[in-house]
Amino acid sequence: MKKDDVKTFFERLLVQFSNPRCELDFINEYTLMVAIILSAQATDKGVNKATPSLFQIVQTPQQMLALGLDGLISYVKTLNYYNNKAKNIMAMSSQLIEQFNGVFPNNLDDLQKLPGVGRKTANVFLNVARNAPLIAVDTHVFRVANRLNLANGETPLIVEEKLKKVVPNEYKPLAQHLLVLFGRYICKATKPDCMHCPVADLCPYLAQKSGLLKEKKVS
Repeated sequence: MKKDDVKTFFERLLVQFSNPRCELDFINEYTLMVAIILSAQATDKGVNKATPSLFQIVQTPQQMLALGLDGLISYVKTLNYYNNKAKNIMAMSSQLIEQFNGVFPNNLDDLQKLPGVGRKTANVFLNVARNAPLIAVDTHVFRVANRLNLANGETPLIVEEKLKKVVPNEYKPLAQHLLVLFGRYICKATKPDCMHCPVADLCPYLAQKSGLLKEKKVS
């Protein structure tokens, strides 16, 4: 995608999604991290159904450790891989207290030292909690970036590095939310809503599907 088209792309997405934000429910930074860990291989909607009662009694790592593993599992057992996620959350809470005084560090490397916190989780956390200009490449961002030739790549890390270069600086704090919302509600995996897409004229995928691009293969 050309530089001017990239700017137009994000301008239009911001009109379409005028208040882009993370759709996970949370109370503070700690509950945000717990929600992000729980959201792996699960929908935000499913996580939001599981966490309200949990977050009424747990808002700090100390409270999580007091609840205990079995107690946590009783709240999150409706989610995929709840056993492993619960174990990671307990280990993360313990290590957060021991190594960081209960306060999340402000950089990717230190965050990824915490159990259950990979690069994508750390990127989401810093973007949402600290407004850092980072872009976490989840399944939606990966699909949109490749489908629209915004940042082609075979791995999330390659796509992330390319997005850092092509996304205008003024849109970087919002880019993650805009791309996720666009992928979740319009540029869907199997049935993209091309008829209501605000950037249809910029999309090589639609051009190819319509027969206007017959030679260029789009990921």
